[in-house]
Parts: sequence; C-alpha cells; structure tokens
Amino acid sequence: MKTESSRHVDVSIVVPVHNCRPYLERCLSSLLTQAVSKEIVVVDDGSTDGSRDLLADYAARFPEIRVWYQQASGGAAGPRNRAIAHSVGRYVFFCDADDHLGPEALQRMLAMAERNDADIVLGKMVGHGRRVPTSMFRENRDHAPLAETTVYNVLTCFKLFRRELLTRHRIRFDESLRVGEDIVFSVHAYCHARTISVVADHDCYHLVARPDGTSIMQEPGSRDPLAWLRMIRTPIELMTRHVPEGRLRDHLLRRHFRFDILDQLGAPFLAADPATRRAITAEVSGMCAAWLTDGVLDRLRPIDRLRAASLGDTARLVRLAQVEAATVRRRLTALAWRGDRLEVSGRASLSDSWNGVAVGLLLRERSTSAERRVPVTAVADVFAGTVEVSRLPPGVWDMYVVLACEGVRRTARFGADRDAGVACPEPRLPGAVAVPYFTRPHGNLTIDIGGHKAPVPASVRLTRAVWGGKGTVTIEGTVVVGSGCPAARSARQVIWRERSSGHERRVAVSAAGESRFSATAALDAQGVWEAELELDLGGPPLRYPVQVGEAEPAVLGAGTTWWRGRRRWTATPRASKIRRKLVVTVLARGPRAVVRRAVRIGR
Repeated sequence: MKTESSRHVDVSIVVPVHNCRPYLERCLSSLLTQAVSKEIVVVDDGSTDGSRDLLADYAARFPEIRVWYQQASGGAAGPRNRAIAHSVGRYVFFCDADDHLGPEALQRMLAMAERNDADIVLGKMVGHGRRVPTSMFRENRDHAPLAETTVYNVLTCFKLFRRELLTRHRIRFDESLRVGEDIVFSVHAYCHARTISVVADHDCYHLVARPDGTSIMQEPGSRDPLAWLRMIRTPIELMTRHVPEGRLRDHLLRRHFRFDILDQLGAPFLAADPATRRAITAEVSGMCAAWLTDGVLDRLRPIDRLRAASLGDTARLVRLAQVEAATVRRRLTALAWRGDRLEVSGRASLSDSWNGVAVGLLLRERSTSAERRVPVTAVADVFAGTVEVSRLPPGVWDMYVVLACEGVRRTARFGADRDAGVACPEPRLPGAVAVPYFTRPHGNLTIDIGGHKAPVPASVRLTRAVWGGKGTVTIEGTVVVGSGCPAARSARQVIWRERSSGHERRVAVSAAGESRFSATAALDAQGVWEAELELDLGGPPLRYPVQVGEAEPAVLGAGTTWWRGRRRWTATPRASKIRRKLVVTVLARGPRAVVRRAVRIGR
C-alpha cells in the first residue's frame, strides 16, 4: 500500500472496485491521463477475479494510485467512505471501476469549479448500453440553480464535489443501503451547495453496462418496486428537512414523483402479483398524501396525474400501465403534395387490440420543442392528414403519430415503416422553402422549413451576360427550387468570389417575374472570379453556383477590354469544366506584354 503523499492535490478520484477486472485497466488508464494534479484512491472490496493483482501492479508503477484492500461489504457505500477518509484533494470525484472518463473531463470540470467557486460540477454523461440524463447537458452553465434547471434529475454521484462541502456537512454514503446510496449522498450535497456548474461541451463520464449483467444495478431485483419505494423515502425526507415548502421543494419533488414514485405504477406494477400491486399502491398513496402538493401535481406529465388520481382503483392502474407498455404500430402509406399542402396517409394502432383509440399527427420543432397539431380524418386505424406548410414557422419539424387511449397519450416518430414506393416529394416554395425528407439512419419523416438541415436542390442558369466598360458585367438568369418552383423573389445577391484569395464582391439582385433575375457587378480586380446566387428561403442564406448550359456558350458574351493608365485589362468569361460554373478571369498587362501578345497572335 502506498503511503499518503504530501504533495498538493487538486482532485482525489475515488474508485470502489469489486470484481471489475475486464474494465479496470480502461478505467485506470482514463484516470491517469487526466491533466490535473490528482490522486487516485482505490478501495478493493474483496475482489476475487484478479482485480487485486492488477491494482497492485498499477500502484507499483504509478505513484498517483493508492490502494486499500478490505473484505467484501456487498455495496459501494463502504469503499467510497473509506476512500474519502484517505483522500486529501481539494475536490473529490467518484468513478466506478467499470466506467471511464473522457480525455479532458477533470481538466474542464476543475476549471469550471475554480472559475465559479462551485461546490458541485456536473460533467456530461454518455451511456454505453445504459440510459443517461440529457436535459441538463444542453449547454455549459456557470451557475445552474436547483429551482431553474434540471440538474437535480442527476442523483448519481459521478460529479466533482468540493471536499470542504462534504466535510462541513458530514456528507457520506449510507452503508445500510445496497442500492440508492448515491441518491442519498447527492441529495444531501445538493441541499448545501452554494453554486452548481455544468460542463456540457465535452463527454466527461462514460457510463458502461456490463455485458455479463454483474453490476449491482443489473442484478435481478435491484429495482424491486417495494424496496425502491422504501429506499427513496430516505432522500426525500432528507431533502424536505433542508428545503422549506414552496416552489423549490415542489420542483425537486417533481423529480422524485416522476422517476422514483409514480414510475413504479408502470412496468414494475404490471410485472407484480396482485398482493404486491396492493402493497405498491399503499406505499405510493402514503407518499402522495405526504408530499404531492398542487405545485408538484402541476409539474407532472398527464400519465402521472392520471396515476395519482387512480390510486384507489387497481384495475384502472393496470389499464394505464398496459396502455403505456403497448407497442405503437404505425405505417406511412402515402405522401404527396396537393398544391402547397402536404398530404400524409397511414395506419396506426396499439398492440393487444385496444378499442377506443384516437389517432392523430403531431409536428414538433426540433430546437424549440414547439408543437403543431395536424388535422386528420380517421376510420379505425386508417388516417389521413394535411399539413399546411405555409403556416409553419421556419425550423426542423419532426412528425409524430399520436394515439390516445384510456386518457393516456402515446407519441412515436413516424415514417420509418412505410409502403414500397413511398418517397419524399420535391421541395415546395409557398413562402419559406418546405423540404420533406426521411432522417438518417432511422428514416423518419421530417419537414425542414427554411433549409436548416436538409439540402435544398436548386438550379441557377445563366441566360445572358452583357458586358460594359471597365469590367462591368450584367448577368441575367433563371432560378428554380426543386423540380420547378420559381424562386427569383427569394434571390438576395450575387456573390463574386475570387478563387485564390477568397475575396468577395456582393451585388444586389433585381427580380424580373417569378423565375428571372439580373445583377450588375464591376470585376475590375485581377483574379479568377466565380459567381454564386444567394437565396433567402426562410432559413440560413443558401448559395448556388450560376451555371452555363452545355448548348449555350453564346450566353457568356465575348467579355470586355479596357485601359487603366498604361495597362490593358481583359475580363474573359468561360464555363468551368466541373459543374459548368460561370467563371470570369480578369488580367492586367503592361504595354510590352500587350505588344508581345499581339505579335504572337499575328504570326
């Protein structure tokens, strides 16, 4: 065993180990490469699979690793507490031996903690065969107040904690709990943390499911609903002792009712025998009587409110669980434009032949989660809906099928399962461009209003180039989107870009009717200039090369020549070999070069 180092340590990494030999090397390697002042404090909890020998080898080779050995305690709480007692870092980070860290995880989390004087820092989690929370990792947060964010949804201990916080408030793991000990620990820490920060722009913690199912959370019965409900009382009672009644407590209780309490009336309730169902209902009813305020109820999902209202009716609870567990069957049978409206037809039903199922369609914007209902007509499981795309704000709108039964609303992405021959129609231009497409790799139906994600096919053709003096050129052309939607009114500017320098000249466009445009530019600087037309189709500006038809070389004109001082300038148009883009080469020659060129041509 290594002796405790007296050197400065920023982060103590706590690792409990019990029979993790296949994963341990990857874990330790990821910890050793963290670019912070660190110690790795490992407590082996009676391993019998060779983990002890590997730990001894690593400890002999790397002074940052210190190892303690003990008899098996049956859980992670005891080893973690012992490791905390032997650690000296200003911050403590917990990592399980079957998981691992991203290459810059602790460096970024420590920098976040020191910049904001944070007591707790959450690092973005990535699941490998295990589900991980995501809502709190959408952006970095210097300050993530409990009442205004969803950080409390993450009650695992895989975070960076300030040691002084743990010491002052005697925050330790409950060694009487084999499951849920990290929930109690995290709840206690959250209740005392002054500042909580979030690192969301780096994959910090990789949570790994063991293929052999040997972790505690993968063991049969690890989420026994009655045991879980009795365990979860401890952190809830702890939180309510620290947080007075009101908005913040309701916000935190929402997490427990959503994920810990009412969730036991779903799949676990269906799997239970009648006696266990009655016991689950009794436990949930007691918790609802104690903590389910109107403020909590308003924050819950409709299905959870239905469950809370049905606690006196076991048969109703079973039906709700069955509807939620039923498979949503859906199939896209037709997709086509009728004018500027997109018509969608399909079939949708729930497995197990439920009666009284209402069918609908829903569009949800990907970045804002805004929703728009799609009017449908339905007979049994067959339905048809019409999307008025001109009424959709710009954005990426994912389509869902919606099935309502027993008061439960089920939603599922739509379009991946479809009849042979169903293809996405061409884009339309009712205002902003509307691009129906099937996502990759799943193949679900999405409508991109404005060309944010989906490529927008467009064709810009040169019809005439009129040359004036001193490099002035007026180009005229046509522009269509998709298979023939005139788009001249969407043209904003022609951009002439010099190939080698990247310098750009932008000139305004005039529309002539629905499909024709013109623009005048002065190309009076040397270089190879390529023309692109910029369109505003409702989303980000999109550029398309101005192209010359194979059989239309005459539209280029002859170019132009002019004198500036003692130099002779020429602007020569051509079509590029690739894609036949309009290109103009501008050159300037002195008197001698002009004479030499004239002599060569004369010969």
